[in-house]
Amino acid sequence: MNIRTISLFLAFLVALISTAFLSLFPEVSSWALLSNLTITFGLSYLLSFFTFEFLIFNEVNELYQALEKMKKKDFKFIKKETRATLQPLHKLNSQVYDYAAFKQQEIDELKRLEIYRREFLADVSHELKTPIFAAQGYLLTLLEGAIDDENVREKFLSKAAKSLDGLNKLVKDLLTLSKLEAGVLKMELEELDLYEIVCDVFEQLEEQAAEKNISLLFAEENYKDIYVLADYNRIHQVMMNLIENAVKYGYEGGWVSVSFTETENEYIDIAIADNGRGIPKRHSDRIFERFYRIEKSRNKERGGSGLGLAIVKQILDAHQSKIEVRSKKKQGTAFRFYLKKAFTQQNSIMPQINHSDNV
Repeated sequence: MNIRTISLFLAFLVALISTAFLSLFPEVSSWALLSNLTITFGLSYLLSFFTFEFLIFNEVNELYQALEKMKKKDFKFIKKETRATLQPLHKLNSQVYDYAAFKQQEIDELKRLEIYRREFLADVSHELKTPIFAAQGYLLTLLEGAIDDENVREKFLSKAAKSLDGLNKLVKDLLTLSKLEAGVLKMELEELDLYEIVCDVFEQLEEQAAEKNISLLFAEENYKDIYVLADYNRIHQVMMNLIENAVKYGYEGGWVSVSFTETENEYIDIAIADNGRGIPKRHSDRIFERFYRIEKSRNKERGGSGLGLAIVKQILDAHQSKIEVRSKKKQGTAFRFYLKKAFTQQNSIMPQINHSDNV
């Protein structure tokens, strides 16, 4: 039975009942009964037809179409707008479309993760292969007779050891990153003096910066007692990665500046700025991905695994912080993040002129 047949049947039934009821009154003429039968039948047919067509069958047909597509695992149909209505079928239809939209998001996310997994495996294979093959080449050369030459032996063993050190650092970074992403590596929060941490990092990088005549400095000379709640080893690692990168990719005779700002919402804003070559805009959103390099050949010359910034992001995420980057080509780069201020010590931060404001 289709909509028309059902509507005709219901219209005839309503008209017949209405006419039979009116025939019980003697004063109602035959002409009036016939008119009532005709008018009631017509109106009932139209009302029934449009009710079934637009309020029931239309929704049911859309449900069937949606279910057919879902059977084929095709969730790319347009989500309907939810209208304020008490109609159960429409609510059910909307729920089906909501479910389909959710499943489509899951599919898209799985595809994205699959691409990421393939790229990650390819990157890991390449990164592991490079130091292994290098060390293998040096050792094989020694075994083939070069070991008898004292100068060559010492030189090649030193290079092999350096390659294996790089491999060891890569594996450690991968393990650290995996633990951070899995939430296994917990942050041990304590009161830290950021000024002392940065001074320690400056001291460790002093020789490396001197080779390029790069100045390591604070935006203001009178920072003191800048206490935050954080994990010492991890925040030290964050500052080391960011400042070391600024030195590596900075210009000869340039500078790297660190500044602290006390915010109104009980946080300390930290900025690491430089006047180096800058980061092209197309790379800004990807520099925190694993193994992502802006200039692969140049980065290889400077060393590094391409995991430093990815680790920085994960550490700051674990501290419920976010890192931002601002950069202009040939004008420098500024990284900013924030940490919760500790209140057991008095924080004293003088107003400063931030070099990164020009970046």
